[in-house]
Amino acid sequence: MMPMKYRKVLNLSVGGGNDFQWCFSQVKGAIDEDVAEADIISTVEFNYSGELLATGDKGGRVVIFQREQESKNRPHSRGEYNVYSTFQSHEPEFDYLKSLEIEEKINKIRWLPQQNAAHFLLSTNDKTIKLWKISERDKRAEGYNLKDEDGRLRDPFRITSLRVPVLMPMDLMVEASPRRIFANAHTYHINSISVNSDHETYLSADDLRINLWHLEITDRSFNIVDIKPANMEELTEVITAAECHPHQCNVFVYSSSKGTIRLCDMRAAALCDRHTKFFEEPEDPSSRSFFSEIISSISDVKFSHSGRYMMTRDYLSVKVWDLNMENRPVETYQVHEYLRSKLCSLYENDCIFDKFECCWNGSDGAIMTGSYNNFFRMFDRNSRRDITLEASRESSKPRAMLKPRKVCTGGKRKKDEISVDSLDFNKKILHTAWHPKENVIAVAATNNLYIFQDKIN
Repeated sequence: MMPMKYRKVLNLSVGGGNDFQWCFSQVKGAIDEDVAEADIISTVEFNYSGELLATGDKGGRVVIFQREQESKNRPHSRGEYNVYSTFQSHEPEFDYLKSLEIEEKINKIRWLPQQNAAHFLLSTNDKTIKLWKISERDKRAEGYNLKDEDGRLRDPFRITSLRVPVLMPMDLMVEASPRRIFANAHTYHINSISVNSDHETYLSADDLRINLWHLEITDRSFNIVDIKPANMEELTEVITAAECHPHQCNVFVYSSSKGTIRLCDMRAAALCDRHTKFFEEPEDPSSRSFFSEIISSISDVKFSHSGRYMMTRDYLSVKVWDLNMENRPVETYQVHEYLRSKLCSLYENDCIFDKFECCWNGSDGAIMTGSYNNFFRMFDRNSRRDITLEASRESSKPRAMLKPRKVCTGGKRKKDEISVDSLDFNKKILHTAWHPKENVIAVAATNNLYIFQDKIN
């Protein structure tokens, strides 16, 4: 029997059905035409409850939004997300040994399950992972014996009586403090971090290696995958993404630039160079082209919440795999098949190397991923319906319904359709997140964060 909290989420009709429609909720970020590089959002992540939403940007900043409590005057309206905390997570660095600049850009953010009043998250740039504690303070101590109220030290010889400090109320202050810094373990750029289901360990992956860390130990990690060949000229593939299983702390997967996924079991060996399962879809020889290898590279892999399935995103499609079936995916969804004829120009402008992410809804019944022209796609796994929506300020009026968008691939263009030749490839939705329990989604479009929700009658 499915839990009650998921039943509404599963009643998802992302197609043209009347029982489910998306509407605009909020947009964060400046409207400026000239967007500063540092303001471009590079990752989006809800925490386990969905009450907090974190974004990281190319300037090394992390912005956390907190959901406001529902209004008593409007019981059917859901709370908005407002800025809770902003802090500088990473600074630009320089590797003098290799004469390399290390960007401050936040590659990934991952929340840890909440254990007490404070919240913890991991953030990483290309080289260094940091564990941050986000806590609230609404009281301060007053009445010290050795300090004045303004913080200056008192002369010990003038102290004639002993005072007991008291806690006094103060304005709420949210503090972000780095509790652990995990550095110097990756030779290549970190592309993934994933918290394990034991909540004590996490893995980090770069192009050629995957390391396992303990959250309490910063000076060493265990190398669990190493695909670096003895001769780098023999290198044929790189690791593109990695994730821990949501329930089995010994299982993880990693994807490659060759379009394959390897599932490994840490109980089998300390070094998981030999995979337990190998997922690969046979290539159709008739559709092979110069771009086949590039577009088959997997940019993201995500386990379903149930742990039964995993989803992979390549350049043109999203695939859902059953962990019990390795030879082909159980579902394949075309994201923007109309771009297949444009691969040559996409190769020339480097868009073909864009790394799109994907995400599940709370019940694993629907999936979402991004596209170009600020379009994002949703697929209902039960009805097999799909929809294309746009993150645009033109439909940013409160509660405005999102109109499905259609791309015309040839022939006569209908009134509401957009021609494939007029798509803006500079506007792209690479990062999306779905609330773990409700139909609320966050979509990053360059420097803007859009939040949409299902229509409330």
